[in-house]
Amino acid sequence: METPPLDDKAKRMRDLLSSFYSPHPSGSPNMSSKYTSSDDINSSSFQSDHYMNVMVHEFNLEGLLHKHVDMVTEIKNLDTDLQMLVYENYNKFICATDSIKRMKSNIIGMEGEMEQLLDKIMFVQSRSDNVNTSLSENREHIEKLNKKCNLLRKIQFIYDLPDRLGKCIKVEAYADAVKMYTGSMPIFKTYGDSSFQDCKQASDEAISIIVKNLQEKLLSDSESTQVRAEAAILLKKLDIPVDNLKANLLEKLEHFLIDIQLIPEVVEIVSPSSHEVAFHEFVEAVRAFQNIFPDSEMQLVKLGLDLVNKNFLIVEEYMKTRISAEDLLGVLRVIWNDVLQMDEVLQESSLSDHSLEVAAKVSIKSFVNITFSYLMQDISDFVLNVLKRDEGDHHSLKDALNASTKTLLQGSKKFMVDVCKILDDGVEILNKSRDLIIDWVKEGFQDFFRQLCLQFQLFAGRNDFAVIQNQSLIEGSQGDKAFPGLVLVLAKLSAFIEQSAIPKINKELAASFSCSSVRKHGLFVSEGISQKFGTVGESFLHKYIKMRTQRISLILKKRFTTPNWVKHKEPREVHMFVDLFLQELKVIGNEVNETLPKGMQKHQRADSACSSNLSLSRSNSIPDEMLSRSNSRSNTQKGRNQQYFETHLAKLFKQKVEIFTKVEYTQTSVLMTMAKLCLKSLQEFVRLQTFNRSGFQQIQLDIQFLRTPLKEIVQDEATIDFLLDEVNVSAAERCLDPITLELPILDKLIRAKLTKT
Repeated sequence: METPPLDDKAKRMRDLLSSFYSPHPSGSPNMSSKYTSSDDINSSSFQSDHYMNVMVHEFNLEGLLHKHVDMVTEIKNLDTDLQMLVYENYNKFICATDSIKRMKSNIIGMEGEMEQLLDKIMFVQSRSDNVNTSLSENREHIEKLNKKCNLLRKIQFIYDLPDRLGKCIKVEAYADAVKMYTGSMPIFKTYGDSSFQDCKQASDEAISIIVKNLQEKLLSDSESTQVRAEAAILLKKLDIPVDNLKANLLEKLEHFLIDIQLIPEVVEIVSPSSHEVAFHEFVEAVRAFQNIFPDSEMQLVKLGLDLVNKNFLIVEEYMKTRISAEDLLGVLRVIWNDVLQMDEVLQESSLSDHSLEVAAKVSIKSFVNITFSYLMQDISDFVLNVLKRDEGDHHSLKDALNASTKTLLQGSKKFMVDVCKILDDGVEILNKSRDLIIDWVKEGFQDFFRQLCLQFQLFAGRNDFAVIQNQSLIEGSQGDKAFPGLVLVLAKLSAFIEQSAIPKINKELAASFSCSSVRKHGLFVSEGISQKFGTVGESFLHKYIKMRTQRISLILKKRFTTPNWVKHKEPREVHMFVDLFLQELKVIGNEVNETLPKGMQKHQRADSACSSNLSLSRSNSIPDEMLSRSNSRSNTQKGRNQQYFETHLAKLFKQKVEIFTKVEYTQTSVLMTMAKLCLKSLQEFVRLQTFNRSGFQQIQLDIQFLRTPLKEIVQDEATIDFLLDEVNVSAAERCLDPITLELPILDKLIRAKLTKT
């Protein structure tokens, strides 16, 4: 650590102390050149006269007074500092004096003790020399006898070696036999042709039997790889060549590798301990093979890499069975333990690094992709169940919508929990890939919602049912009836994803992972994808309205193009097209009520009796005025033109109803839009026909009957009355003799219809 620089005051104090204790009378020889000037008051060469002359020339009287005050203050400070330094050094001198006194008193008795210790050492040394001298002759004799005893033991071992080898052959203790024989080889090489000729011959015969047995073990396919490797090691110790067996042993290791691979059924049924035992045997066999063939490192490394790669491919297939995070972690732990054992044997292979890369790229990424693919399939299954519903099943739309939204949220949440469990489990094989896994999670959610939105967009662009029928999702005409309901469910599901699902998933993801990760990786589902779902939802909603209105338009077209309205007979009852029209509206109402919220109502429906009477009066007001004007002007062309002009002028002051307005995801908005479009179509079909009096009265009767049920479905009395009045006016304009039915007759026919239905 560097000493901090001293300020001028500290330097000056140090120099003063140095000069005080310095043996040189002229001061410290190391004093800085800064203080050697004659103008420096702290220098030994300081000249007061010269200093005063300089001060007088440089400063005025006031400056000299200030300088005087500063010097007096500095002198006092120096005196104080010097006094404190003297006190501090005096205290240190006292402590040093006491320490020296204690050391002196302790050293005084030490000299005598050292002399006593030296005398004792000299006495022990003399005694030791006497003992060594007296025992030297006996020691040499004992050493000679000990050498002879060891030689006799070796000779006895050589004579007993054939019998020992025979016993080892009986119990198949070939390792002990080889150890004893190789230990005796130096004696056999020296005395094998003379003194121990018979022993050497008998030992060679026993070793030949052992070599034959070991070679049989090497060539036997029934023996394990570890046993064959041990036999090869013993043969190498006996200088028997075994290189021709290298390929055979390596092939045996490869077959062993197939037997210990992770198989999904085995992972579930067999306990982990059995796999550990099998793999431990494989590792020992690899270690033995490496000892036999030290140059086989590359082949063994390739064998280990094949094991890791095959295991991860098996795990990838295993994940297609929708395994849980616990199952995946369990398999990864087994693989990681296997890799660590292989690293102990093949230290230069770096299998752990390779397996880390494979685990990240194969296992976890596959887990993410497969999870989202199954989530996509589950949502599709729930939604497409709408196409298989029965016509009387009024709850299938609601059930499908609830099931799909619940599956989306719960599936996403479960996936987040699984990923957090994987990241927090502490498996070493995944610790270094945390940021990479979070990136894959983000990409997975992005791709999932992007693909789901793309499917919705393609589905929203279809204009017929042929494609769906070809995919065997529906059978027969039932799909035509169920298809609009599916479109409505998809519209609401798209709105739910935009407004609720994506914001909630982003929020839960931010809470599941650390804040730093969220800042680093950004939103998991972008706002652009959310906006696309909003656009697709609106497309589905308009598609649903278009499909339903087209179906009703077909009913209306058939109704108005089939009869000859100029020769129409007097009305006897409400026409059956009214029932078909109301039935379609009822189906629409049921579908909308199941999938959409109620919404705000602009108008409240009045009491039924009052509403009926009021509607009767409204239905007759405009035609009656037209009739009176028509009779007063003798039905001339001029009078009729004036009549039409007054009618349209009166419409300008009525409350206007906008037909094409923005549709909201509410029951009120959708039903009101459907009613306006259908009644507008009805009005257009009326304008294309020419009616006699009876045809006009039939239209009047049908329109009057529609008032009450339409208000019950739409619950907007003012709009319904306005649109129905528009139909009546249009029919009157296209009538040759616009005389309305009398109220009692109109009421009687309506009551008859109500009684019948």
